[in-house]
Amino acid sequence: MHVNTVRAVGLFAGVSALVIAVGWLLGSEKGVQLSVALMVCAAGLVYLFGESLALRAMRARPVSEIERPELYRVVRELATVARQPMPRLYLSPVRSPNAFATGGSPRRSALCCTTGLLSVLDERELRGVIAHELAHIRSHDTLISSVAVTLTGLITAMSMVAFLLPLGESEETDMPNLLGGLVMALLAPLAALVVYCGVGRRREFRADEQAARLTGDPLGLARALGKLDAGARRYPLPRERSLLASAHLMSTNPFPSGIGRLFAAHPPTAERVRRLRQLRREWDLGG
Repeated sequence: MHVNTVRAVGLFAGVSALVIAVGWLLGSEKGVQLSVALMVCAAGLVYLFGESLALRAMRARPVSEIERPELYRVVRELATVARQPMPRLYLSPVRSPNAFATGGSPRRSALCCTTGLLSVLDERELRGVIAHELAHIRSHDTLISSVAVTLTGLITAMSMVAFLLPLGESEETDMPNLLGGLVMALLAPLAALVVYCGVGRRREFRADEQAARLTGDPLGLARALGKLDAGARRYPLPRERSLLASAHLMSTNPFPSGIGRLFAAHPPTAERVRRLRQLRREWDLGG
């Protein structure tokens, strides 16, 4: 079993335990029953829709080779060199330049590019971004990311409806319900951050290095990351719940300011660029 499969199971189990514990604190047996039911629903969502939630959030659609032959050529060439299946390709009608991959396994993977990405990157830079996403697929990062998307969306949704849940034992006052809603609303962002800690930032450094080795061009990816970061600042995504939950999938953080920074699962772009340039220097010194 791949290490990220184990991590995905552990992440789901950990968040389930947290949600059930909060349910017990707020509503005793009734709260536990509700929490267990929610996590069973979450498991079903991961299995049935985990791969498509981010695609739906970005309004992505399948793109044909006739429509985007250059994109297909780049992806096919890099997937062939990496000796991995070619992912299904999607296009998102978003001006913010970015890309992401999703899917439970390399054979069930999908790769999505925004129209903004294809309009601002040249082929050298595009190859770097595509190779980065293929590295995530090859390392099974997309599995744990799909679990994280579903769980984070569930937790943030719970914070919105917490005020309506009859978790209190007393029928004479609404105070338990109010306190329960307040506690849940405060814990939900914390739980979402726990999910993103499970995703981890080191995977981005690893995917950057693997992409650089696949293309043989660290500086191409470095240039692309700079353009993606600038584009995210110029055309930020709307801070919708579904998009916040999917932010960690992107090649770079699509929410560089405001509350979206709390959901950032990426290391600073400047640090990623610095490492890629250092890698190029090491290659040059090594002959």
